[in-house]
Amino acid sequence: MSSNSVLAIFAHPDDAEIMCAGTLALLKKKGLEINIATMTGGDKGSATLSRDEISRIRKTEGVVSASLIGGAYYCLGFQDIYLFYNSETINRTVELIRNVKPSIVFTASPSDYMVDHEMTSRIVQTACFCAGIKNMEAGGEPLGYVPHLYYTDAMDAKDILGRRIDPGFYIDISDAMDIKEKMLASHKSQRDWLLKHHKIDEYIISMKRFGEMRGSEVNKKYAEGYRQHLGHGYPQDNILEELLASYLIKTKN
Repeated sequence: MSSNSVLAIFAHPDDAEIMCAGTLALLKKKGLEINIATMTGGDKGSATLSRDEISRIRKTEGVVSASLIGGAYYCLGFQDIYLFYNSETINRTVELIRNVKPSIVFTASPSDYMVDHEMTSRIVQTACFCAGIKNMEAGGEPLGYVPHLYYTDAMDAKDILGRRIDPGFYIDISDAMDIKEKMLASHKSQRDWLLKHHKIDEYIISMKRFGEMRGSEVNKKYAEGYRQHLGHGYPQDNILEELLASYLIKTKN
């Protein structure tokens, strides 16, 4: 393993908590350093507060959530909705990867319900590949390796046409659901908004319901699903199979 660092980089605060916090918690127990980053501060995530106000709150919530597993939180400072695949987003993501030096990177599904998620996935894919290229217009020292890259489940496990997206493998997070729930609950601004809107704690309930669905597919209480990026130039071994051997369940395909 190239380093002891893990980086989960997603579009918005709370995305990592919903999609991969259980696995992050398990990796922390294995002694790895956990880093959570978001492309934006979630500046569109309120019906009442200004962009600056809600972004400040949501970034603070990100720090609190990451701290529950001894992790660090970073925000790259882009805007919700206006997240584009361009030199600025790629270079800033390359710089983050160079500074964090992760062996493992988690990001959003390449196909998902929201373009911010899909753009983040594409940006992170490129940044992982380019973090070692000397002539990139990005800060930090070039890496001497390409990190292992993993895509989390898409929201509701389907693409924009409603077609099911199946995992390449599962991680049993039954032992980590309590901390995953606490991490997601740290994003109080979003939880409160949904409590007021739906009159129930749908924020937590839907996350657990999805985890139960994935768990039922492999006879576990809760699970998270992943696919590994195996394109040319990326690592071909599944490092999670080594680190989380007792939690990883392969698909039958």
